[in-house]
Amino acid sequence: MSNAANESVRDGASTSISGIEAMRGVGAQQAKGFWADAWDRVVVRVGAKVAIGWIAIIAFFAVFAPVIANAHPLLRTNTKSGEWDSPLWTNLTSVDLALLAAGVFALPWIYLPKAWALRCGVPQRSTRLGLLLLVALQAGVTLVASLAVSAWSRDVESAPWIRALAVSPSFPLYAALAIGVVAAGAALVVSCGSQGRRGVRIALVLLTAFVAVGASQSRWSDRLVNFDVYDEQEASGEFSMVYTLIPFSPDYGRSDLYVLEPMTRVSDVLPALADRGIGTRTMILGSDALGKDVLSQMLWACRLSISIGLLSTGIAVSIGVTLGALMGYFGGWVDLLLYRVVEVFMAIPVLFLLIVAAAVLPRDTYVMMAIIGCVSWTGAARFTRAEFLKLRKQDFVQGAQAAGLPLRSVLFRHMLPNGVTPVLVDASFAVAAAIIAEATLSYLGLGPDGQASWGKLLSSATGTTGTFVWWLAIFPGFAIFFTVLSYNMLGEAMRDAIDPKLRKAAH
Repeated sequence: MSNAANESVRDGASTSISGIEAMRGVGAQQAKGFWADAWDRVVVRVGAKVAIGWIAIIAFFAVFAPVIANAHPLLRTNTKSGEWDSPLWTNLTSVDLALLAAGVFALPWIYLPKAWALRCGVPQRSTRLGLLLLVALQAGVTLVASLAVSAWSRDVESAPWIRALAVSPSFPLYAALAIGVVAAGAALVVSCGSQGRRGVRIALVLLTAFVAVGASQSRWSDRLVNFDVYDEQEASGEFSMVYTLIPFSPDYGRSDLYVLEPMTRVSDVLPALADRGIGTRTMILGSDALGKDVLSQMLWACRLSISIGLLSTGIAVSIGVTLGALMGYFGGWVDLLLYRVVEVFMAIPVLFLLIVAAAVLPRDTYVMMAIIGCVSWTGAARFTRAEFLKLRKQDFVQGAQAAGLPLRSVLFRHMLPNGVTPVLVDASFAVAAAIIAEATLSYLGLGPDGQASWGKLLSSATGTTGTFVWWLAIFPGFAIFFTVLSYNMLGEAMRDAIDPKLRKAAH
């Protein structure tokens, strides 16, 4: 066909072609993959678009809340010497630094231009997303292990040798580096089975290790927080302060600012502070019974809700898929024995278990994630078992067995991609259930200590004051409702897009 004819085919114009040209694929469009087609069917639904938009907003504030709402000054300048520093940057934790780095890097990596993606050997967006999840897990392990070692080394009940090591100035660097090397080595081993050029994969793992180790060792010890010193320094005229968009932190409260209505200016309540920095601030969503700003708590609580939902569901899916794959592949006595374990865990009431755990274990975010994940995996196990029972007699499975592939490869590289769709749909509903569980515990006063939570705000609507405080009920309740609703709507859209029977019924 001539160049002009080719251009007309590309432009969508009506052009007649011969049968030979049609056999050669002239004018034909490349068929979409299964996941690309399913995603296109999801995003055309209005409810799914709204859900994705709301979840994206929650994720944005979960990452950037420390630099949007913070009572530490963004910039502090000495009016006499001109020297300046950033208390906000100094008081960011290792998790804050890692999340900020991830927030800056993640979207450009996922939406990498096509030319660059081809050059890096990762043309598929799903491949880039998989590598991103792998290095996120690597960074998370490094940070959590470093925090655990830091707390252990400073505990008065720890062994004398670890407390002696903790005195050394180089101990934070060496300890974080050792943890980072182990986590990076594990990530490199796991990444060997993924697509993409080896150099790109190694560079991603090393970059992640550098960020995680640097964040851990630079924020090894907790810092004492005293917000009042900034007000005193600014009132004396010794320093000038520049604050971020919302000059309040979730743990910054004053007893003389309790239960202020939304859009209340601090100077209107306390005229004596009009000439100080705090007097110019406005509490957009009011304050609670402890004098803490509600908006800053709302934004910081996004991190707790989304981390509890995603990480606990990730734990549950990992356990459920592994056990479900073994049950469905082997059947027989293996299926009989493991399914009894599934039935035992199905009988455990998650909420009551969390309440008991809050009474006997440290009230920590990681403990809550682990408990929810280790109990709520039964749905993923049952879905995976049902899919593997159907797939184990398929020709491609028997071919993989005849080729002598190891069991791990047969289960997770050949069978799992063909039977994971119901698990992904169930995972969306599981995230919503985990968020409800966390909000319920926080409402009962059993949530993680020292962390802002929507459930904790909701409980203070009538808890301390004895009267109904409407802004402490509406705003947190709205956030919980729309977040849970968004995950449920996204799960329903995925279910309808993946299941051909439901698609056919809809038409």
